[in-house]
Amino acid sequence: MIQISDTAQSYFRKLIEREAVPGMGVRLTAVDAGTPRADARLEFADPSELLGDEWAVDCDGFTLYVAAASVAWVDGAEIDFVTNATGSQQLTIKAPKIKGEAPTEGSSLVERVRWVVENEVNPQLASHGGKVAVQEVSADGVVLLRFGGGCQGCGMADVTLKQGIEKTLMGRVPGITAVRDATDHDSGDAPYIPRGTAA
Repeated sequence: MIQISDTAQSYFRKLIEREAVPGMGVRLTAVDAGTPRADARLEFADPSELLGDEWAVDCDGFTLYVAAASVAWVDGAEIDFVTNATGSQQLTIKAPKIKGEAPTEGSSLVERVRWVVENEVNPQLASHGGKVAVQEVSADGVVLLRFGGGCQGCGMADVTLKQGIEKTLMGRVPGITAVRDATDHDSGDAPYIPRGTAA
């Protein structure tokens, strides 16, 4: 079930009234659902654009349509229109399932490591144009990673590995004993900080 606050409904209703299209509603879609890039998209829904398989939520003065493929990802979502401390107003969408659900403690070590890498580590590395891929997780808890993008050949890769990635994985995934780098850094063609120039 999706919760839409009264203030959010009022906000949507005013926007829809300005459009002056009979039957106009709002469509909620999960974009890149189940991935770290997942996001919720809200847009006007002209009746002629509806596919007919949408889930309809009756609101005060309009209908919220949820794309059929998005229903499971936005179930439990909360949509609100809030006033922050500075007095400005903002539409907020909280969709706790949109990025997928973290593996349980009963999941394999590999699944739990991949989840943390994709949802916590790689979004941080992306700011430098980098990423890591899990190559292997041994039975004794040693994770072998391969750097890519701006991290491949970067002079700070060792620091990133030990002070960032290893600390994160060991803190978030019980059973991890070490994290090692399996990257051929000499073949990196666009390192964020070229080797030999790092301070």
